[in-house]
Amino acid sequence: MTNRPFAQDLVVEARGPAVEPPRRKHHRLRAIVILILLGGTAYGAYANIHHVATTAGAPAPSASATPILGVKSTQAKIENVAIYVTGLGTVQPFNTVTVKPRVSGQISDIVFTEGQLVHAGDELAHIDPRPFLSPLHQAEAILAKDQAQLNNTNIDLQRITSLAQKGFATGQSLDTQKSQLAGLQATILADQASIETAKTQLDFATITSPLSGIAGIRMIDAGNMITPSDPGLVVINQLEPISVVFTVPSEAISHWAVGRPTSIVPVTARSPDNARMLGTGDLSLVDNHIDPATATIRLKATFPNKDHLLKPGQFVNASIQSVLLSGVVTVPSSAVQQSTSGSYVYLVQPDMTLAQRPVTVARVAGDTTVIASGLSAGDTVVTDGQYSLKPGLKVSFLPSDVGPQRVADRNNATQ
Repeated sequence: MTNRPFAQDLVVEARGPAVEPPRRKHHRLRAIVILILLGGTAYGAYANIHHVATTAGAPAPSASATPILGVKSTQAKIENVAIYVTGLGTVQPFNTVTVKPRVSGQISDIVFTEGQLVHAGDELAHIDPRPFLSPLHQAEAILAKDQAQLNNTNIDLQRITSLAQKGFATGQSLDTQKSQLAGLQATILADQASIETAKTQLDFATITSPLSGIAGIRMIDAGNMITPSDPGLVVINQLEPISVVFTVPSEAISHWAVGRPTSIVPVTARSPDNARMLGTGDLSLVDNHIDPATATIRLKATFPNKDHLLKPGQFVNASIQSVLLSGVVTVPSSAVQQSTSGSYVYLVQPDMTLAQRPVTVARVAGDTTVIASGLSAGDTVVTDGQYSLKPGLKVSFLPSDVGPQRVADRNNATQ
């Protein structure tokens, strides 16, 4: 009876699943993790060795494989540079007149066309002449009457003079007759003056142009009454020649005297956007006063204006040559760059590397910059694409019609 339970336990243990103890299970998991880590380490070492072997077999890149930057360039030159000063100006007619009548009356007809080129003395309009004819006729009649009386007095004087020579007339009567004759002669002169006045009034009934120029817009029509106090008939502006009055900084022409220039100074007039040339002329006056508020001075130029491109009241940019700089170092204005420390250029050195060279700018004349110091004649400077440059960079020269670009295929030519 003591062996039965043991036998039963054996039967039960044989029928159930095999259960592994906890400690053996833990050791097995740790062994699997270690195997995985060792495998990863071995693969990494192999990949690294393979990469090193592959890299060691490739040739090292040479310094000459670095792309060379192609740039536009030019050389600094010794030149004579004309410095121009430009000022905003206004076109003014050389002469302008508002045509007004000298007498009052009704306009019978207008004989000019708006915008017409008229000459001095050309008829523009007529005023009804009838009110001016009667005073003329009356003055002529008075003159005729006084002339007849003068003739009669002159005959009487001759008679009295003859009688006085024979002693039949007194000297007093002779003197009286002479006085009457002198009075009538004065009356004749007054009558002639009245006639001239009447003729002048009649002539004023015809309105003529006092100068040659272009007629503007008519300000009154035929049939209207007009007086000397009215705004007028038309405005005529003389356009050939024409004037331009413009202002420039007084310091720009400080070496010039006021008044008329002693030599010919050319002046050019362009449109305000500088897109069109409107004419060339000569400086005619330097004003005798500097505006203290703006430190500017007014100049006046005269233009032939044969093509009438300059119109009264038009704004223009007037330019004059203020000074001529002789034998100065110049470069294109595009070569000069600005930084916080001042102006500089990229100088191409003999070994075709770049150097950033500080320069002192004396004047800028449009596309040309005058260099006071920092460059010498013959120095080569970059004129385009400076934004992609830096000191020490090796460059090559491009044709003037090609923009800056990388020229990698030139490496073979240099090797």
